[in-house]
Amino acid sequence: MYLQQGGRGRQQGRQVTNIQEMAEQNKCYRTALWTGCHLQMTLMSIPPCRDIGAKLHPDMDQLIRVEKGNAMVMTGNCPHNLNCEQRMCKGDAVFVPARTWHNIKNTGKCPLRLSTIYAPPHHPFGTVEYTKEDA
Repeated sequence: MYLQQGGRGRQQGRQVTNIQEMAEQNKCYRTALWTGCHLQMTLMSIPPCRDIGAKLHPDMDQLIRVEKGNAMVMTGNCPHNLNCEQRMCKGDAVFVPARTWHNIKNTGKCPLRLSTIYAPPHHPFGTVEYTKEDA
């Protein structure tokens, strides 16, 4: 259920899809599902006992939702001091404001499936990264 590319590498029109189903089918580390002018949705698959790595986005907000699996989200004021931890399970989401260090670790035995909204878009239109090392 992907849309055709519009002008300047953006998708145009509406897209109706079951995000949970799409996330469960996604086997790539990161797939850009939809990219608009002001926001983007990506899907992620994190192997057991792995994480996304400590990240900070200086100029964008994020919403990260667990579509399948169990996770631990960690936030803090620097990459080596992620001292706020919260467990997450299917249906839980975390809002990550710009300039907030964060990491998400898969605490389950199956791949963790996430959906992420970036505002504004963060990854190039059509991004597909098969592994964390590709990212």
